Amino acid sequence: MTARTITDVGPASDLQEVFGLAQQLRADSIRASTAAGSGHPTSSLSAADLMAVLMARHLRYEWDAPDNPAADHLIFSKGHASPLLYAMFKAAGAIGDDELMTTYRRFGHRLQGHPTPVLPWVDVATGSLGQGVGYGVGIALAGRDLEKLPYRVWVLCGDSETAEGSVWEALDKAGHRRLANFTALIDVNRLGQSGPTELGWDTDAYARRVEAFGCRAIVIDGHDLEAIDQAMTTAADGEAPTVIVARTVKGRGVAEVADQEGWHGKPLPKDIAERAVAELSGDHDLRARGPKPPTVPSVRTPLPPGTVELPRFDVGEDVATRVAFGRALAVLGARPDVVALDAEVGNSTHAEEFGKAHPERYFQTYIAEQQMVADAVGMAVRGFRPYATTFAAFLTRAHDFIRMAAVSQVTIALCGTHCGVEIGADGPSQMGVEDLAMMRAVLGSTVLYPSDATSAAALTAAMADVPGISYLRATRGAYPVLYADGETFPVGGSKTLRHGENDHVTLIGAGVTLHECLAAADQLADQGVRARVIDLYSVKPIDADTLARAGRETGALVVVEDHHPEGGIGEAVLAALAEGEEHPSFAHLAVTGLPGSGTTDELLDAAGISRTHIARAARALVAAAAR
Repeated sequence: MTARTITDVGPASDLQEVFGLAQQLRADSIRASTAAGSGHPTSSLSAADLMAVLMARHLRYEWDAPDNPAADHLIFSKGHASPLLYAMFKAAGAIGDDELMTTYRRFGHRLQGHPTPVLPWVDVATGSLGQGVGYGVGIALAGRDLEKLPYRVWVLCGDSETAEGSVWEALDKAGHRRLANFTALIDVNRLGQSGPTELGWDTDAYARRVEAFGCRAIVIDGHDLEAIDQAMTTAADGEAPTVIVARTVKGRGVAEVADQEGWHGKPLPKDIAERAVAELSGDHDLRARGPKPPTVPSVRTPLPPGTVELPRFDVGEDVATRVAFGRALAVLGARPDVVALDAEVGNSTHAEEFGKAHPERYFQTYIAEQQMVADAVGMAVRGFRPYATTFAAFLTRAHDFIRMAAVSQVTIALCGTHCGVEIGADGPSQMGVEDLAMMRAVLGSTVLYPSDATSAAALTAAMADVPGISYLRATRGAYPVLYADGETFPVGGSKTLRHGENDHVTLIGAGVTLHECLAAADQLADQGVRARVIDLYSVKPIDADTLARAGRETGALVVVEDHHPEGGIGEAVLAALAEGEEHPSFAHLAVTGLPGSGTTDELLDAAGISRTHIARAARALVAAAAR
């Protein structure tokens, strides 16, 4: 693009100048995606008028100071419209035309195909559709209830993604909480990836749904700049959470592709792109200078953390790890950055103990696990340390949100309770037997599985300082406390509870199976078989050195887990051993069938992970080694 005189477009500009900004955003979206050879230009063109009005007249932001605590937040839930977002960054002067044209979607550069927080103006990674609205609700909640700051949150949402239930979970919570600092803009351009959307241009249907979830709906022509401006002014009046339902045209401004199927996710060929830029009068060089963030009192000095004195438990006392988690979380609230979120099971997970101690930092999302994680991500974006808790089985519902939280590189702590067949009579719908695999697979995750109350309390506190996504697995039943007060549990470590110089076999467990391993070791001792017992409380990272030493010294390992064999503790142990030179004989006991209702003892035995099965597997390995 040749050098031209830069013209500023801001709050005082007339709408014709804002229209020029919208046309520039369209032209740059086309230019960038055509140069890259990929991207979603037509999806960007439909929302250009909305974004031009927003950034010129309503988005209170300092592009040179994106960490201004009073600044508004803009989330592109419609992450595939990244050409539009990056064109906005260029219009704001945050990036240059050269970066837009030569690095978009190229390896090793920050203008990725879908936005991520590698860019300082991006709060969360988006592109897995249906998530951005939830993140926006979380950030708005943090701003109003935790930070007490006047910023607004604006979310651009595509019409196709409203088929995702998570969008309505988010709007339900925005309505229930009366988050008047939250506005979503639905870009109703009628066309999805493979054809027309479910509702097409039926904007009244969108409005009825929005209102049914307790939010204010404003229906507009998404290309009428005056209507857009009025709708955004209303949305910012502090009266109610608002959804602007904007009827738009996909590919708007380019006659050859406007409202045409078959163009989703396709850059315009060079010849069409050149004609399109000319049609858009693409020789603008405008700079958006929108309103400044409100002035707030000097940033408050963070409150000093209070003393965190973890609960104490007597060795031999029967305590469930979920109980220890709840008690530890409550005292961890002495740290003012710690917040807790519940999915209406806090009386079972014991997360409600935090709510009793710190009600102002305890958030109930009801049975909406996806929104619970989205709220946690939004709060993490704003510098808080969220703990989100539900049954382990139900966290699987939120897996995509957890996966994307890792892409966003945020730090959140998750706790899944009532794991495994150990829970008893409730049956398989309540049994988390996939969660270890799910959480181990998350990029950079930490996975912890305490076996007693002392370790559960210590690891709950440790998660407050672990970067990334951390997960603590807690059992339902009460089991004897194994460790004295003051015992340390470094992440990545393990505990060897039984050992001798001439051990024949090593038993490895965590949670309930550690207690079964200890009982099996007693049985084996009566039969003349010496068993080492390892508490593998840190599943990821794993204590590979201790495992290798056990394999070398005993020659036989039995891994027992209340989880499916795929992706659980057994595979974690084998992966650790594969990196070394030790290849001991190995037995893996895990839940392989479909469990039903019963007592804990019945279910552990039926799954083949009880003390009887452990002792039998150990004897078989020892006998095979003796032959």
